[in-house]
Amino acid sequence: MNLSNLKPAAGSTKTRKRIGRGPGSGLGGTSTRGHKGAKSRSGYSKKIGFEGGQMPLQRRLPKYGFKNINRVEYKAINIGTLQEIATSKNVDVIDLNLLNEVGYSVSNSLIKVLGNGSLTSKLTVSAHAFSASAKAAIEAQGGTVVILEK
Repeated sequence: MNLSNLKPAAGSTKTRKRIGRGPGSGLGGTSTRGHKGAKSRSGYSKKIGFEGGQMPLQRRLPKYGFKNINRVEYKAINIGTLQEIATSKNVDVIDLNLLNEVGYSVSNSLIKVLGNGSLTSKLTVSAHAFSASAKAAIEAQGGTVVILEK
């Protein structure tokens, strides 16, 4: 061992620059913030999308359309999917708890049953809404439709 191959122990030195620790550090004085202006002062934070005083993009672009605040969003499920769930779980009653269990919906989502696919077994289906074709297909197999409160 000699002086040419000495080095500090692993983890004993820091790589982060310590800013604002006096003139001897080389990073004192203005502490890498430049001279004057909002960015040099404490507590400064710019708004998201700030473009240096230029009109921001979200204000330059035109706004159009109508957003209905009373819109009711449904999670759609087809009767073909209900048939797959019924055969895989070997059940004849499909309700919200079963749909949550198989990971199809979350507890507070509204479910609407649509008529795509084919139904081969007699099912009792509980949901918040049904399309006319889905209701007809379920009742054609001798099943029942239960409409839940929203």
